[in-house]
Amino acid sequence: MFSRFVFVVGLLLAAWMSLSGWVFGIGGDLSAWYVPTIGLTVAMTHWFIAGRLRVTVERKHRTGRGTIVALVLAWLCAIGFGFTVPNRHEGELVSIMSHLTSPENLGLSIGICNPLGIIAITLMGIALTFAALDARGPKADTDDELTPEQRAALMARPGG
Repeated sequence: MFSRFVFVVGLLLAAWMSLSGWVFGIGGDLSAWYVPTIGLTVAMTHWFIAGRLRVTVERKHRTGRGTIVALVLAWLCAIGFGFTVPNRHEGELVSIMSHLTSPENLGLSIGICNPLGIIAITLMGIALTFAALDARGPKADTDDELTPEQRAALMARPGG
């Protein structure tokens, strides 16, 4: 269930990050670049994360808080990115932020947009890594916690 939610949120965020200006009537030709680059990257990353989350549930392991925190932070940055990403509307660059406030804020909007996008994509990669580790299950016990019989059995195996 949670894996489906993550995938749906990923698709919505991919659309938001790529096409958010269209919602406010300021869409432009840069969307043709944003969809295959940003949108596809976000959608595919969430598809892989959702797959790892599904495997975690199937193996009866638990999803760690690192996965959830990284996802939520990535989602917040992605939402901010959608508000600040510029697009070329009627021959001029404009973002939702500069459209709603003042055209003088375009430089600030672009300055905020780039770090938010980089941080969002990075956090999505971190969430994918955490989700993959969660799917593997808990860490195995160390040799110090093995009984003498278990240690002997391990040493008797080839390569042990």
